Amino acid sequence: MDPKEIIEVFRRNVMEHYFDMSGRVSRKEFWYFVLASFVLYLGAAIIGSILFSGLLTSLLGLALLLPMMGIGARRLQDIGRNGQLMWVWAGVTLVMNVIGLLAAMTGPFGAVGFLFFFLSIGWLISLAMLVISVVLIYFWIQPGTAGPNEFGPDPLPSAAK
Repeated sequence: MDPKEIIEVFRRNVMEHYFDMSGRVSRKEFWYFVLASFVLYLGAAIIGSILFSGLLTSLLGLALLLPMMGIGARRLQDIGRNGQLMWVWAGVTLVMNVIGLLAAMTGPFGAVGFLFFFLSIGWLISLAMLVISVVLIYFWIQPGTAGPNEFGPDPLPSAAK
């Protein structure tokens, strides 16, 4: 695992394929992007805990929503599934990030509002996110379709098989 390759995969997907939902992407490229995103989230969470604010992680979540949606859809298309399933994930993720952003921006009253939300329907949204994430992870770990499929050519060279 080459750190330069991970950074290049992340940079390429954010800069060149920001919301590209067409084509296919290999498991390696997808998981390198997820790893780089996780490291960024971890750094943002550490900085946010030092500053006593969840603002940074919520903003990062919103900034990476479209690139993650695009690469997730292309990974689903690599296994022959429709990438439109990512719209469900994006909707739930957007709701969770916006609520986190609002809670971070409103100070102590944000905590009370978040607690009210969580005790009313927040647990349902969290449960939906868990179920959607488990299903997507199951699909994402599957090997891609060998050769071209209806979504495009094989992202792996024939020598890599």
